[in-house]
Amino acid sequence: MHRRGVWIVIAISALAAVAAWLIPAMPQPLAYHDFADDRQMFGVENFLDVASNIAFALVGVAGLSLSLGRHARFQYSIERWPYVVFFVGVLLTAAGSAYYHLAPDNETLFWDRLHMTIAFMALVCSQIVDRINVRAGLALLLPMLLLGAAAVVYWRVTERANAGNVMPYGILQGYSMAILLLMAVVTPSRYSLGNHLYWVFGWYLLSKFFETFDTELMDLGQVVSGHTLKHLAAAIAPAAICLMLTRRTLIAPGSSLPQAIKWAASD
Repeated sequence: MHRRGVWIVIAISALAAVAAWLIPAMPQPLAYHDFADDRQMFGVENFLDVASNIAFALVGVAGLSLSLGRHARFQYSIERWPYVVFFVGVLLTAAGSAYYHLAPDNETLFWDRLHMTIAFMALVCSQIVDRINVRAGLALLLPMLLLGAAAVVYWRVTERANAGNVMPYGILQGYSMAILLLMAVVTPSRYSLGNHLYWVFGWYLLSKFFETFDTELMDLGQVVSGHTLKHLAAAIAPAAICLMLTRRTLIAPGSSLPQAIKWAASD
């Protein structure tokens, strides 16, 4: 177990909890739902923002097939489950985001964000497994998923009560990115190619850039909006995880598992 990694997880989790408690409530701005490209094609409103979610679906299916198959590299087969849940989250994000963009409002946004938290939390747990402690990462998977769901449900409940507070969800997303980045810097992976996690950050940041300049990019030639490009860039991040899982090798065996849950390591 990497003690530095444990303290990082504890410290960042504590800071996130304090921030969620102290930062004033803020409702979801309604302007968030005003996207630059509202063109209808083939009878589908906001067609490109809807159709671009196919990228998430393709990567989600590929990642599920990979993580459940024999080509992904794991010291213990049970280590695959955070990755399986991550790719389930990516696949569900494709459906949730497409549903949201058909008729953008807070009610449909709930389903987009709920599925995104599955992916975020599962990815955090996968890196705890790879970098800190196998059993700890597996044990945290369900609590982290429930925490993510609770943040989104809380936002929805407060919006319906006309006391909207989107901050816990925003803090949760920032928390997941911060803890992943710090683990990447401070706690080396037991596997080679652990630095592929930086590609995830790079594509995530690029997707945020596209999201921020949604209208400006659309105005360049009325071809494609920043939000459509955001979907495409964000989908490349889990593709980098796919590549990592197929090419990595074990370089530092991790903590042993009880025989009752130790499965044969995949080829």
